[in-house]
Amino acid sequence: ALDDLPSSNGSYATGTITSSLRRALGPLGALIHRGVTQTQPALPRLQLGQAAAAASDSPIAPTLVAHARRFIGMTLTPDEKTLDPPEGFTVLQEGKARILQRENDVFYNKAQVVNRDLSLSVMRQFQKVRGAEHAETKRAPKNRRLKGLMCVTPKDSKVLPHLMNPDEIEDMYRTKHDEPDGGDGDGDKKDEDEAPRTKPPLKPIRILEGMAASGLRAIRYARELDDVGCVVANDLDPTAVASIARNVEFNAKHSEAADAAVAKVVPSAGDVRMLMMTHEKMFDAVDLDPYGTPSTLLDGAVQTVADGGLLLVTATDMAVLCGNNGEVCWTKYGAYPHRAKYCHEQAVRILLGAIDAAAGRYKRHIVPVLSVSVDFYIRCFVRVYTSAAEAKLAPTKVSYVYQCVGCDTFESQPVGKAVRKGNSTKFQAGSGPAVPRSCPNCGWHYNMGGPFWTEPIHSMDWVQSIKKQVEDNKAMYPGYDKIHALLTTVSEELPDVPLHYDIHSMSHCLRVTPPPMALFRSALINAGYRVSPAHCNPLAVKTDAPAHVLWDILRCWVKEHPVKAIPEKTPGVAILAKEPELTANWTRVNGAFTKAQRDGVTRFPVNPTANWGPKMRAGRPMPGGGMEKQGMTK
Repeated sequence: ALDDLPSSNGSYATGTITSSLRRALGPLGALIHRGVTQTQPALPRLQLGQAAAAASDSPIAPTLVAHARRFIGMTLTPDEKTLDPPEGFTVLQEGKARILQRENDVFYNKAQVVNRDLSLSVMRQFQKVRGAEHAETKRAPKNRRLKGLMCVTPKDSKVLPHLMNPDEIEDMYRTKHDEPDGGDGDGDKKDEDEAPRTKPPLKPIRILEGMAASGLRAIRYARELDDVGCVVANDLDPTAVASIARNVEFNAKHSEAADAAVAKVVPSAGDVRMLMMTHEKMFDAVDLDPYGTPSTLLDGAVQTVADGGLLLVTATDMAVLCGNNGEVCWTKYGAYPHRAKYCHEQAVRILLGAIDAAAGRYKRHIVPVLSVSVDFYIRCFVRVYTSAAEAKLAPTKVSYVYQCVGCDTFESQPVGKAVRKGNSTKFQAGSGPAVPRSCPNCGWHYNMGGPFWTEPIHSMDWVQSIKKQVEDNKAMYPGYDKIHALLTTVSEELPDVPLHYDIHSMSHCLRVTPPPMALFRSALINAGYRVSPAHCNPLAVKTDAPAHVLWDILRCWVKEHPVKAIPEKTPGVAILAKEPELTANWTRVNGAFTKAQRDGVTRFPVNPTANWGPKMRAGRPMPGGGMEKQGMTK
């Protein structure tokens, strides 16, 4: 399908795709560059020559997109026929899913392919862990819910038959008057509570996508995941619900296998908050990807997910979470943000704290497995468990953060602490303040923000397993380059060190050229501290060294690379006025470079196309018009 594409000079092209064209084609170009064509050895790869430098403006680009999309579709779905879309619609294929689009009537953002690919990879790991846990444990899940007259699930719920079998539904609505012996209510309740609960068989996974839009993600879940019971694709917009049904029908026509898979997608119309609160602990995985903040959805989300289930939450209101509107962040998430270089990691930790606070109201708690900042949004993957004892530990997992207004120094102070004496645990308020009135490094005052989640934001076992699974199945992920780079940087992080420093920002405070990253990390390691990069900032230094050690190392650097005298008093002048207590050892060590750096693995790839970011809401006219601008085919 690709070897008949002529180059700009009319000759046929062979070899490899150039980097400029690869970037112009985005995730599609990455797939071609990686050699998806290796699955069909007879198919040569591409060489577009010097004209590829202007690939985005070249007339060959639309032709290449059309041919390549058809080829990739054949690779992922080799036994399926290609159908023409209805008049007025365009077709987008991502993974095994195809959706019909007409201008901007239903929201779609090509950049979110990374989000969808990452969600699929985490979901596969969740299914693997869920199966292993079910085989090992002997207890039944803690999925008790209100029953009888107290049951909040409507009997006419259209999704309920897809979530529970008829016997479970009958048992949920049974009241004392329905019992054959007509016993009194108290006796029945006592017998029910004391009856031994046997472990039920492991059901296929039940997924809720709360804001499905076109249904692309829901269809990918249904088609690309194994052992799926149902995928409830919900949206409040009637246009989106009609689009979901249309896309399910369109996918079903391509093959019998596709028909069987997408039959598990259940379109649902309504407010996702009501859907979640009326289906208590009925979903094994809940995916929330709103346009903006998820804050109003968290209360229902922690109620609808089953015990040990997976909650996937996206937030795109980064201006709020990163400190531009602190008062808005407080009203939405219950935390006050700092405007600091660690703002993107701060955003992740604010969202985690908000999810855990919502869970605590129902005697539940969260365990993060992967939490990342990507492009223009953050994405958190957490498991939700029911445990009153663990819920009481919530204040020990969040901290207030004191940020110096003059320099980059920050300190954290836990909100609460748990004091254990023998077999008893006493909960107390956290000790503080953690800092003096003025910063000991520069003399300026502190601002206090938070509380932020300060426990680990990743499970490194999960990260390593997900990374290996992604590497072994490259062709399944259209956004492979980006998610592999992301997982690589996450795997390098120190999991028990909250927030990070920015070496360039610290050097700017001193008006000095920053030292090479390898030298700075070597000096920290030689001083006896741990150090790592951070996935959300290529200039980040995540370390367990106290702030004064970092400033001492930079003071030593300034002694070897003097700066011009500054007449006015600044934080940098105050810092340099003090002699270093530690002498920096600049000897390079292996630990200064991560394994990925030593192996030449890309860690922070360039975005594949221009304007790779958030898109306008559905229903608004697109500038330039047409889905061809987004790389779609008619």
